[in-house]
Amino acid sequence: MKKLIFIGTLILLFASCGDEEQPKPKAYLALDYPEAKYKPFNNDCPYSFEVNELAVAKKPAGAKDCWLNLNYELLDGTIFLTYQPVRNNLDSLLRDAQKLPLQHTIKADAIEGDVYTNPYNKTYGMFYEVSGNAASQAQFYLTDSVRHFLTGSVYFNAQPNFDSIIPAAAYLKDDIRHLMETVKWTERE
Repeated sequence: MKKLIFIGTLILLFASCGDEEQPKPKAYLALDYPEAKYKPFNNDCPYSFEVNELAVAKKPAGAKDCWLNLNYELLDGTIFLTYQPVRNNLDSLLRDAQKLPLQHTIKADAIEGDVYTNPYNKTYGMFYEVSGNAASQAQFYLTDSVRHFLTGSVYFNAQPNFDSIIPAAAYLKDDIRHLMETVKWTERE
């Protein structure tokens, strides 16, 4: 009888050995976007810059002159650009531009600001990187402190879910940085 119990136990042990079911680890989507290729973008506004070839520039309906949307169909996102001339109102323009990223603090995990200066192009400003489930993942402003003031924000056409938009947000953040580096003021107004 002991021999039968021992053999039965061995059969059960060997029968139970096999591939154990394990939950799959969480993963991110492997989204690959084409390498950014930039081209000059000139318009009838007092600024120009280089734009990614993936972006389609459109003036929003009913918007002020020199406001512009850079639509990225592949990423389902947009960089919104607003331009305002400086007319003894630099303080209020700066205050408004610095308040805008703070509106996302409720949903954001962190907001980091980097000072941007380019004396050669006379562009000075801030780049704000927003992480977490905030509506906008990046914002910036640029000015020459005398005549020109340009702001920009990234928004996606989806409910914010930071984990799923990380690759697209990173791609557009790089485009904003390139845009900031290539802005040149013109004398048109």
